[in-house]
Amino acid sequence: MMSKLHIKKGDTVKILAGADNGKSGKVTSVDLGKGRAFIEGINMVSKHTKPSAANPQGGILKQEASVHISNLMVVDSKGQASRIGRKLNKDGKLVRYSKKTGEVL
Repeated sequence: MMSKLHIKKGDTVKILAGADNGKSGKVTSVDLGKGRAFIEGINMVSKHTKPSAANPQGGILKQEASVHISNLMVVDSKGQASRIGRKLNKDGKLVRYSKKTGEVL
């Protein structure tokens, strides 16, 4: 069984390590099996493509590569990067919250 991750699709995250260290962006997708996430405009790589019906020219395309979850930290609405905790709200529903500001995400 996979454990829950602190990052979800749609979260704004800050990159903690690698070439894009310090940058932030929005999570477009998460790969649970590999523990990796794709972030808009971060970790861009060049992909060489053969000509096809969809792309008759072929050539070199720029696309996002995944970043490991351990190198990401969630940014709350105040713009502060923080660790994430889970707690029950008034309705008895489990919610994520920022440990730095206490704000529910």
